[in-house]
Amino acid sequence: MENLLRPVIVVGGSVLLTLFIGWATDRLLSKADHRHPETPLWGLLRRGRIPYQLVLCAALLRGSYDEARLLPEHQDAVGRTLTLTLIGAAAWLVIRIAGAVVETSYSRYARMHRDAARVRRVRTQVSLIMRVVSAVVGVVAAAAMLLTFPAFRAAGASLLASAGILGIVAGVAAQSTLSNMFAGLQIAFGDMVRIGDTVVVDGEWGTVEEITLTFLTVRTWDERRITMPVSYFTSNPFENWSRGTPQMTGIVYWHVDHSAPLDAMREKLRDILRESPAWDGRAYGLDVTDTTPNTMQVRALVTAKDSDDIWTIRVTVRERMIRWLTEEHPYALPRVNTADAPLPPGASDGEAPGDGAPGLDKTPPRQRRAHEPSGADR
Repeated sequence: MENLLRPVIVVGGSVLLTLFIGWATDRLLSKADHRHPETPLWGLLRRGRIPYQLVLCAALLRGSYDEARLLPEHQDAVGRTLTLTLIGAAAWLVIRIAGAVVETSYSRYARMHRDAARVRRVRTQVSLIMRVVSAVVGVVAAAAMLLTFPAFRAAGASLLASAGILGIVAGVAAQSTLSNMFAGLQIAFGDMVRIGDTVVVDGEWGTVEEITLTFLTVRTWDERRITMPVSYFTSNPFENWSRGTPQMTGIVYWHVDHSAPLDAMREKLRDILRESPAWDGRAYGLDVTDTTPNTMQVRALVTAKDSDDIWTIRVTVRERMIRWLTEEHPYALPRVNTADAPLPPGASDGEAPGDGAPGLDKTPPRQRRAHEPSGADR
């Protein structure tokens, strides 16, 4: 009877004690969360209740398993399994606690500072710091698990003796990976690019969605994702529209006829901008930038507070100006001129250019068409 009750009491008592301590801790964190709504720390710590209970249960079972006298022939294997579980759960709990502390610090910083650029920079740094912490804790936990095996402890001296050669070999083999990792740290703390920045990379316009130690993801305007190594951003030029102030200047071009009413177009541009909520009111202008034999190029300059608004205002101005020209000034639209050219100054209808040149018909074009025989006469 004692051999039956002993393992039940030890194992069942450990499980029940774990559940009770976990429930009590969760209740305390819940009360603290309701008592201090200004900080999300206590609510975030509640996310670690599962690894917390695993640590408690593994520690209680590991300390009391010898008293249970259960499966004595497999005592070493069960003890090592409990130890591995304890190490893994402790690493999981440390990562959850570190994540809660870092996220709470970021939330507090975001509430205190209204500068969106600085908040995005801190967010990028926080995300990379969490990845580094998770990687370090994972490596330490894996090393601790390996050291629980006697064979690995015995081979530790030889591994340390050859660590220099192995480090050189690993560094050469993982050169690109290491360069990306250092580039990721440079991006995080060098404030080169941040999560949420609007960038143009290889002719693609998009927003930085994710930054890791090895790669960076850009979400384009058409919902595509471009994944690039972070070393690209440290060795190649790229456009960062969110660097400094997000204000932008946009340009809209039209090709119109030489008779287009430029003053009326300037007034219409002003009216369009005043009716558009995307215009920030800083500046606007309309000028002729180029001419061709048939048309002239007109450029409108507009401003907006960010890249999204500059795109909206450009398409709005382009569409409404063309519609207004079509309805109010159709003669100003590009067209192929098929009318007779005006005569030079001093020339009369009876004297055409080139008068006196041999072999030329000196009859004006309009009179020549009037005297041409009709189809029936031909």
